[in-house]
Amino acid sequence: MRRRLDVKRLLLKMSGEVLGGDEVSVEFNHVEKFAGELKSAYDTGTEIAVVVGGGNIVRGYGMSRQGVERVTGDSMGMLGTIINALALQSALERLGVETRVMTAIAMDEFAEPYIRRRALNHIEKRRLVILAGGTGNPFFTTDTAAALRAAEIKADALFKGTKVDGIYCSDPVTNPDAKMIGELSYLDVLKDELGVMDATAVTLCRENGIPIIVFNFVKEGNLKRILEGENLGTIVC
Repeated sequence: MRRRLDVKRLLLKMSGEVLGGDEVSVEFNHVEKFAGELKSAYDTGTEIAVVVGGGNIVRGYGMSRQGVERVTGDSMGMLGTIINALALQSALERLGVETRVMTAIAMDEFAEPYIRRRALNHIEKRRLVILAGGTGNPFFTTDTAAALRAAEIKADALFKGTKVDGIYCSDPVTNPDAKMIGELSYLDVLKDELGVMDATAVTLCRENGIPIIVFNFVKEGNLKRILEGENLGTIVC
């Protein structure tokens, strides 16, 4: 039987792609939708931190394939995450959620620098914290940043919001008969190279005992339903 989690503090990793549109890098209708999902989860009393990706604006790894030096491309990607974080903060504050953006890169005119104790203070005061800029270093993904921040803030779980319902035995896009897996071990994810998160992120979670829940963030209400005890998505533990 799949185990149930009591999550009082979570770190949500959301991809930048869910905030983008077909022709614009930030689609504010999408931003407002996901801000609403976060507010519904916040209203349950759960403490929330968010690490947002920047893939809707620029992917550092993709830039390197186009001849841009990897370090430069990754720096551009980190800036993309900060744009997304500011857009999400604006939408959340319009909904009445007190929000702070903290960046791994010094950017005092736009956001606070990430300082662990300050982040914990915000969270304990019921502020929703958006952590942007990745780890502040090239060669590390925002998945790794999410795992690192989850460990630093002592999150009860890392939620990975995706466009699919969980982890499948094979790609559900190419194989309509693919079966979703309810629970996996960290070692299963690493051994089978399932690709839901990079290996560094999974290893960090394993070493710090942080369960990962992979779920469909696009479906309305899923985040709140998981916090209320529904067994949605796949748990990695």
